[in-house]
Amino acid sequence: MAIERGEIYFVDLNPVKGREQAGQRPVLVLSIDAINRLPLVVTVVVGTSGANITRDYPTNIRLQPAETGLDSETVFLGFQIRSLDSKRFPDRATGRVSRTTLKKVEAVVRYCLGL
Repeated sequence: MAIERGEIYFVDLNPVKGREQAGQRPVLVLSIDAINRLPLVVTVVVGTSGANITRDYPTNIRLQPAETGLDSETVFLGFQIRSLDSKRFPDRATGRVSRTTLKKVEAVVRYCLGL
């Protein structure tokens, strides 16, 4: 299975601790394809339903279905970055973002990391 940067998958994030996002969630692949092809981990930013986040913050990016290929509005949480084993991922991506949208996500993540 070839996981690619910019793809969106629904992944089970359990088990978790504390304030980590739990359960089946959309995740957007941030790690570069050269890393994604290795038997390492895949770095993602975790998403949640837009209905769960009533306000926009500089730490989040709200994306519409037309931008993601998902069925509903999704907010990706720039402060919820995780590295996951590729075995967590299903065989196919559920969605994908454009390079332009990926640049916006990168800006939010840079903000959260102080880069």
